[in-house]
Amino acid sequence: MTPIRTLRMVAPIAATGLVLAGCGSAGESAADYPEQRIDYVLPFDPGGESDITARLQQEPLQEELGQSVSISYQPGAGGALGWSELTRTEPDGYTVMGCNLPHIILQPLLRDDAGYETDQLKPVYYFQSTPNALLVPNDSEIETLEDFVAEAEANPGALSVGGSGDFSANHIGTLAFADAAGIDVTYTPFSGTGTAVPALLGGHVDALMSYSPQIVQLEDDVRAIAVMTEERMPGLDDVPTFVEQDYDLVDGAYRGVCVPEDTPDEVVDRLAEVFATVNEDPELVESFEEQAFVLENYDPEESIELTDERAGEYEDLLTRLELMP
Repeated sequence: MTPIRTLRMVAPIAATGLVLAGCGSAGESAADYPEQRIDYVLPFDPGGESDITARLQQEPLQEELGQSVSISYQPGAGGALGWSELTRTEPDGYTVMGCNLPHIILQPLLRDDAGYETDQLKPVYYFQSTPNALLVPNDSEIETLEDFVAEAEANPGALSVGGSGDFSANHIGTLAFADAAGIDVTYTPFSGTGTAVPALLGGHVDALMSYSPQIVQLEDDVRAIAVMTEERMPGLDDVPTFVEQDYDLVDGAYRGVCVPEDTPDEVVDRLAEVFATVNEDPELVESFEEQAFVLENYDPEESIELTDERAGEYEDLLTRLELMP
């Protein structure tokens, strides 16, 4: 599976000058890091893709770090509550937080006060991505993407599309699709995939812009009518892409971990080394493949470059949609 790299419908990448790398002086204890438990905090509800990933990583992380790793949750505002709190956390490497693109780009860009700025979050490693996927309940009268567009054209604004958070991958994916198709739909944000899925199954929304793993997890309950990849995904051969249905859309969410901006570089490098090693764990790799996660490997410097690239593309799309403040 080719990793998610571009939102191809938008114009060439614009330079944004986002700088995420903190200067980070090396603390005296950096060489001995870690010497105590690591708190791995997720800014979303349990049960979503970030949670599944962290649970797969937990045991190999503990083996590599030689310390226990506790997983906890701090959901709210599409992740913004947790990321805001991270900026006030001691920059010692003992608290790492799940970080998602495009969330940490879009929220400070589009909200009056997201509670944090993108450059306050220092990236450690982006280790996984999940393409956006448009899902409907199995009993829905909408069976294809063509049906979805026809229904939206017949009833502008009536179709509700749920997703994980606002100013998130699901949100921007819905906006991009609506723009490409020339339709009007209503996006309904939830605090995470864990709450968005029950809303779809309970009939509270007509469709869900979710992620590829949900196609696997909910295969008996939902119908995937399109996925935002270049080609059909391995193991999901019966799910058509947006591309093959004449919508040039390739996008989704990247997941990694961040720390406060003043965390010493030596600590960040040690953590990055550990996450890179964990990404080679055979059981984790197999689980990723089985659950339709895409393995990614972006070290701290590459993570900064990735963030800059994505920011340029999203700014271009939002400017065209007249959504930039």
